Amino acid sequence: MKLSRDRSPEGTVRDWLGHRAETQGDVDAYLFCDDSAPLSWTDLQSRAGHVAQHLIGLGAQKGESIAIMMPNGRDAVLALFGALVGGYRATIINLAAGQDAIAYALEHCEARFAFVGDAQMIDFGAVAPAQMARLPSPDVIGQSDAMLPDLEPDDHALLMYTSGTTGRPKGVVHTHKSLLAGGWTPTIAHDLSREDRGLCVLPICHINGLCVTVMGTLVSGGSLVIAPKFSATRFWETCRQSRVTWFSVVPTIISHLLHGQTDPDADTQDRLRFGRSASSALAPDVQTAFESRFGVPIIETMGLTETAAQILSNPLPPGVRKIGSPGKAFGNDVAILSAGLTPLAPDHEGEIAVRGPNVMLEYLKNPEATTASFAGDWLRTGDLGKIDSDGYVYVTGRLKELIIKGGENVAPREIDEALYSHPDVIEAAAFARPCESYGERIEAAVAVKSGSALRAEDLIRLCVKRVGQFKAPDAVYFLEDLPKGPSGKIQRMKLAAITGA
Repeated sequence: MKLSRDRSPEGTVRDWLGHRAETQGDVDAYLFCDDSAPLSWTDLQSRAGHVAQHLIGLGAQKGESIAIMMPNGRDAVLALFGALVGGYRATIINLAAGQDAIAYALEHCEARFAFVGDAQMIDFGAVAPAQMARLPSPDVIGQSDAMLPDLEPDDHALLMYTSGTTGRPKGVVHTHKSLLAGGWTPTIAHDLSREDRGLCVLPICHINGLCVTVMGTLVSGGSLVIAPKFSATRFWETCRQSRVTWFSVVPTIISHLLHGQTDPDADTQDRLRFGRSASSALAPDVQTAFESRFGVPIIETMGLTETAAQILSNPLPPGVRKIGSPGKAFGNDVAILSAGLTPLAPDHEGEIAVRGPNVMLEYLKNPEATTASFAGDWLRTGDLGKIDSDGYVYVTGRLKELIIKGGENVAPREIDEALYSHPDVIEAAAFARPCESYGERIEAAVAVKSGSALRAEDLIRLCVKRVGQFKAPDAVYFLEDLPKGPSGKIQRMKLAAITGA
């Protein structure tokens, strides 16, 4: 198996796992912060094979969904690779999605078998269809004589459900080809190699954690430390103890680290090549302050569930990083589409679209949504933006999140960035509320550091100065935490209901 910067990986996940076991054998591949034993490439291949054989023995058919309902950890990694090696559709369920969303996903995917974590994590009986069987821990499953089916790159590999903030969740289907491409795009963008060790603090039930870190490790041949979840107090110590060279986080984590009391030691700073930010826009003031304090460059990127994570990335230093941009296309093509769905010239605003080997196959059992999401071979992202003459993309907002005040489109991100410019603000999001005078008015919610004396009028004045009176929020609400999805992305659309009328 050869890795090229110009062409996405060939073969299947099973092929690549076999290649790693053959060439790197007893080298640790995945390590865990909960004191579980690490998995070498040989261990992972063997145990994943046992899981696949066990499923065959139970009568599971190639291509059917195998539900994985587990927090980050050794069992989750074994369940994931066991399903993929066996030719099943690994169906990753977000345990934080809520009972209704979990029950819908399990019913919709028609899974007959599920790997479930500790009993306290989820009431399996309350969400699972009556006919669904709970499988034993992947770590205790032994070898059998079952023969694995043949696999092809275009076979189904992954099913992951979107957050469903605008309706029922949609099931995104990835093939072995697109799933491997999802590990390849960060590998080539970040020049990952066998010498690199990443840190995953994001849930692998989200596409960022799954593809960028877990699949990125398989494709690059490096190693990965997997934490159960993010901890601001333990983050830098984990980086030190585990000797990681890079980490992947989201803007809210960067902001919380910036407002924390701990710093990395000099050896950790020297070892860390970069930190990676994705899932939502990173405010320039936050990025600049983080890099100034911690001495670790942040690479802003952009990705989607439908594209197996990354579509854009800034180059590594000493390449040009344009703060405020998630970067350039790596491993796929990106264009800006007009209202008529045709590509636009540089510096013209429209909808960001992508095509390439990392793009999803379809939305499961939803051909109408699949068709609506494509313009020819371009996947429509729903994000608004423009591309400059150097190929860097600037995201200006989301089609569904635009605030229309007095007939004018206002991008919430512009107001977010004004709020983040205050050093006391940890989380911020502007949102729309219906209004008789303007159709919609602008409001915002923030979380601030403990002990801050900041007032709403202070932030409104700051916004007036930064973005003007028209775009400044009419009200600012102070919350302990802003609502977030599984990746840590702030759920802007929930804020109007949370803050009341």
